[in-house]
Amino acid sequence: MATCSLSNDAVDETNEPGAAPYGNFINYYTFNPPENRLSLIPATLLQDLGYSDHHQTTLILDVGCNSGELSIAFYKHLVQEPACEEESGRRKVNLLGFDLDETLIRRAQQTNPLPSSISFIPLDIIKDTNQLQDYLKQHGCSHFHLCLCLAVTMWVHLNHGDSGLLQLLSHLASISQHLLLEAQPWKCYRSAARRLRKLGRSDFDHFKTLKIRGDIAEHAREHLERHCDMELVQSFGSTAWDRKLLLFKKR
Repeated sequence: MATCSLSNDAVDETNEPGAAPYGNFINYYTFNPPENRLSLIPATLLQDLGYSDHHQTTLILDVGCNSGELSIAFYKHLVQEPACEEESGRRKVNLLGFDLDETLIRRAQQTNPLPSSISFIPLDIIKDTNQLQDYLKQHGCSHFHLCLCLAVTMWVHLNHGDSGLLQLLSHLASISQHLLLEAQPWKCYRSAARRLRKLGRSDFDHFKTLKIRGDIAEHAREHLERHCDMELVQSFGSTAWDRKLLLFKKR
């Protein structure tokens, strides 16, 4: 996950966004702490979505989880541990986070305080989706109840083009009952490309040929509603960086 706005003194040159062309920043949560999103999301979200039945498991997927701080904070924000043994029968919640950066995943695994409820795996979703299907089978589910895709779409778009972006959205819609989406606006694309050039690296392969431009969140909504049998059910407002948090539901 990544940002497009960062002060010059926030990180040194080797760690600024242009140095992480897949959004896999080693210090991401120092300049975008979990609270920036969690402050917009009600702690009752799972209950509001109807996931409060007893003796069933709710599965959450975090796409591009980086080093896992947001995954863990999101889980704790939504899941209240049972106060007594009588409450222990309520619905269990498991979260799976993945990122293509194995170093970040190792850090997430090593610092995970809830290994029985939260898992982290290295995965490039554009190349491999079998692990997600295996995880679902292990839990006896055909889909994730809630999928988080926060500040990931731009990096897939820049590295895999328009078709890669649409493929990502279509696949997440196919395995999710609800999808919480935060798409970076177009100004972030320009900033990411500019930083890459500033560091003397090759430009993103697809940046100049992208046809999906402008309001990326609106493009994503149109694709999900027209082609993926999903509908926008709620907007939780915008983050401090003016990015909308949009919740979609399978029709």
